[in-house]
Amino acid sequence: MTAPVAHCARHPFDAATGACGRCGRPMCARCLRETPEGWRCPECAAMQGADPRPASERLGAAGDGGRGVVTFSLIGANTVVAVLAAASGLAAGLDLRSVLLGGVTPLHLWGALDAASVAEGGWWRPLTSMFLHYGAIHLGMNMLALSFAGRPLEAALGRTRFLLLYLLGGLGGSIAVVLSGTTALTAGASGAIFGLFAALVVVLRRLGRSAGAVLPVIVANLVLTFAVPGISIAGHLGGLVAGAVAALLLTPRARRRGSR
Repeated sequence: MTAPVAHCARHPFDAATGACGRCGRPMCARCLRETPEGWRCPECAAMQGADPRPASERLGAAGDGGRGVVTFSLIGANTVVAVLAAASGLAAGLDLRSVLLGGVTPLHLWGALDAASVAEGGWWRPLTSMFLHYGAIHLGMNMLALSFAGRPLEAALGRTRFLLLYLLGGLGGSIAVVLSGTTALTAGASGAIFGLFAALVVVLRRLGRSAGAVLPVIVANLVLTFAVPGISIAGHLGGLVAGAVAALLLTPRARRRGSR
């Protein structure tokens, strides 16, 4: 579902959002520096008298997202909820294979989403459905995608803005599902993850970097969205649009050297 991502040469546990235009080393958003000649690592930038602020600060971030705390916390929360939902299904007498591969669990009781339940007062379902999944494969693919897109975004935006972005993308997908009027039970973090993919494009462009590595991933996932039966088209498209809009609002353009 996702392509391998390079890691920062100075912070090996952080995903790279670009590379130094002089030495070519991959760098995370905390390390990239903007110079008149382009983006540089701190060492190369120092030799050119560049703006000492990291790229993440020029995006208005708090500079606290480099370790991926929120990303890993979201992965942990989704996993814990999936285990608990699966355990409740097994306790109800469901088959283990069905629970793991087909996601047959009492997801409606856990807060899965459908338009009728929201209309009847289930206002919490657009949020709770973001943390529910149809089995181990659904969970694993979404968490892999969350790790791919989440860590560089969290490093660029900081923990608070990244968490807000994730939630807005997920809620945007959920609202689109409700507005579509579908009677199918919907669950999964896919709306939030599509929002992160869209936000990654916005952030990379505002850092002056190419989004060429991300766009094919978005296109491939959109093709799967329309080609594979049972996937929530409204949820994916809603998350994509919500994530793009949220990123535009949460990430002011990187300021040029010497600007105020």
